[in-house]
Amino acid sequence: MGLRKILFVSTAFVGLSAMLAGSGSDHSPNLRPQPNPHGAAQTFSGAGYINLGSKFFKSLGTNERTCGTCHSESDGWTVTPEHVQARFESSQGTDPIFRTNDGAVCSTADVSTVEARRNAYSMLLSKGLIRVQIGVPANAEFVVENIDDPYVCATPDALSLFRRPLPATNLRFLTTVMWDGRESPKGRSLHDSLMSQAIDATTGHAQGLAPTGKDVEDIIAFEMGLTTAQFWDNSLGALNSHGANGGAMALSKQEFYTGINDPLGGNPTGAAFDPTVFRIYSNWSNEHYGGEGSEMREAVSRGEAIFNTRPIPITGVAGLNDELHAPVINGTCTTCHDSPNVGNHSVPLPINIGLVGEDRRTPDLPLYTLRCVATGEIFKVTDPGRALITGKCKDIGKFKGPVLRGLASRAPYFHNGSAATLRDAVDFYDARFNLNLTEQDKSDLVAFLQTL
Repeated sequence: MGLRKILFVSTAFVGLSAMLAGSGSDHSPNLRPQPNPHGAAQTFSGAGYINLGSKFFKSLGTNERTCGTCHSESDGWTVTPEHVQARFESSQGTDPIFRTNDGAVCSTADVSTVEARRNAYSMLLSKGLIRVQIGVPANAEFVVENIDDPYVCATPDALSLFRRPLPATNLRFLTTVMWDGRESPKGRSLHDSLMSQAIDATTGHAQGLAPTGKDVEDIIAFEMGLTTAQFWDNSLGALNSHGANGGAMALSKQEFYTGINDPLGGNPTGAAFDPTVFRIYSNWSNEHYGGEGSEMREAVSRGEAIFNTRPIPITGVAGLNDELHAPVINGTCTTCHDSPNVGNHSVPLPINIGLVGEDRRTPDLPLYTLRCVATGEIFKVTDPGRALITGKCKDIGKFKGPVLRGLASRAPYFHNGSAATLRDAVDFYDARFNLNLTEQDKSDLVAFLQTL
């Protein structure tokens, strides 16, 4: 059955489900296929349908934006450059996502003409990046010695940081809200972190007053009810066939609690870490029944096994090697991506894997020279990351790892969109940790990752 036909059949089925749940203009079908370059994803909502009447989709500020402006179901509940570009062309750069307060390379950028707007929103158009401005904390252990900003916008009091909007789905698996964890101080619950995030998004991104408690609770309830995953692959068909457990319905039933399967001893049950984190496609290994797609299913299963078991000599990762006083940690991909069948870390774990150093700077990113006052050590980074929240030198360049489900819908990858494709992301890790992956290994890993 082709993708077009399966989309039609699925849409008809879930459309009927929505009608039974009480459909209307404020309802969108549960599990509606959302096509992406590798197939289609789907979202399951515990409400029985996607509630378009939620405050998530209402303008609560002054610039016409809603939460849905930067968190679209069609983009895995974030935004992608392809669809941002389409919105620019259809609106000539006036769609609500194009606002200078954070969508432009600088709040003072010229937006008087279409071409001026195209330049002003270049980072949003090319990589789906929003500009975040954060200053150096008053108690910081470091100072900003130099700023090399192509947009002449950043200052020590307001560094310009270009970051991808994180998905507004699969939130029940989170232990940290935002890339730098700024909404999740120690001891704050996930609910309260999401409350703080919703308030800050309304006053910041939407340029409004703080929303009412009722509105915030509505947004949180909507977000927490969403589960998203890839359910159809262009080469494989349904990802829950032949004994596999792909798709949003299976993920919605996945057990999770803070510390589950934590390799660093954070599991409250005391259970030992199991590096076999993903068990979605184990039934596809060494298929003996043959048939259409069997070779590709085996590739996905091999990729899952590589992710779970391929040894990685983890070195130079701030937040791991230094904290454990271990120059080399013999791990796997799942050492950091430990949440079962989800792939983020089950406890807060900001780490620096080497994405922000001067050696990886591209001309469109600012470069900040930081000096640690006590030691004189110099860091040149495109984004100080968590250090701008804690003020600590040891946190320079640290970010959390995101949930891995629904990857196919939301390229580019990493906090700064530096990996245009999943293959680019695999190549980064291969080079960073000297994995010596073969072409077959890389192809199998990509095949696996794009089915999540």
